[in-house]
Amino acid sequence: MNLKTNKKKCIISIFILIFIIYIGTSIGSSNISMLDTISIIANKTFGITLRDGVLPKDVSIIWKIRLPRVLLAFLVGGCLATSGAVVQSILKNQLASPYTLGVSSGASLGAGLVIITGITIPVIGSFTLPFVGFIFGLFTVYLVILFSSKIDKTMSNNTIILAGMVFSLFVNALLTTLTAMFSEDLKRIALWQMGSFAMKGWTYVGLIIPFCLVGMIGTLMYTKEMDILTFGEEQAQSVGVDTSKVKTKLFIFSAVLTGGAVSLSGTIGFVDLIAPHVVRKIFGSNHKYVIPMSFVFGGCLMVVTDLIARSVFAPTELPVGAVTALIGAPFFAYVYFKKAS
Repeated sequence: MNLKTNKKKCIISIFILIFIIYIGTSIGSSNISMLDTISIIANKTFGITLRDGVLPKDVSIIWKIRLPRVLLAFLVGGCLATSGAVVQSILKNQLASPYTLGVSSGASLGAGLVIITGITIPVIGSFTLPFVGFIFGLFTVYLVILFSSKIDKTMSNNTIILAGMVFSLFVNALLTTLTAMFSEDLKRIALWQMGSFAMKGWTYVGLIIPFCLVGMIGTLMYTKEMDILTFGEEQAQSVGVDTSKVKTKLFIFSAVLTGGAVSLSGTIGFVDLIAPHVVRKIFGSNHKYVIPMSFVFGGCLMVVTDLIARSVFAPTELPVGAVTALIGAPFFAYVYFKKAS
């Protein structure tokens, strides 16, 4: 695609992002005008007063509840979408996702163990659940990569996919067994797995930022290698790319992004499938654009779905994972059948 055209599209995407964040922050059970929202954020961020007479109640709603929730949704969606773009590029399959590697299964098992046992790590306290979820998710991916490299030194795509499926099924079976044994905790585990951004303030935003930075910086370092890998592993090796090493590093960065997102929000599917697909349609296959714009589009999609989840049946809130599934399942079917035809 034309370089200037893509740059223009990037600028337009940034404006759309800002607009969606403002919409997500303004709309809710207590509708607050866009001008008041902008004034509150400007005052809190830069100390600028743009509008007098803003109610203290509205300030608390915007600054303490909605803005951190919207930013967390954006960062989680961005992490999942970027991770999806990486996995799809490596495995050369637009229907692949980071969950293929067992991240969500591992994180769910870790979260389930914390919910069932009620264990609390002294230093981190209430953040024991996301911490343990992240560690279990990352460890599951490590096992998948280790197992794949042991049985297939070239780490072919089919081997990785099959290993990921085997470990995911095994870990899910362990979680199912635990929930059957401790049925009184079934509802809490199920609600966590469905995903939610409710009652999560600035602390959660601060917690996910390191995962975003590590995962994004690490992934952006290998955009050229991902471009080369799209032509096939033999061609990549012929120009000096150590495919096994590059794949392993990219899978680890992908696991950091997904593990961080899943551990803080629960399992939310389909964003990692939809956003990269849309980005490739708009910006082409150059990963210099695909990776950052997947983050932007995935973040925007998550903010919109979270807005739908908390607005459609207000004051009752739907699980975000259910909304993304309702949108994503038809999209998944469309991509699959269009590819097959």
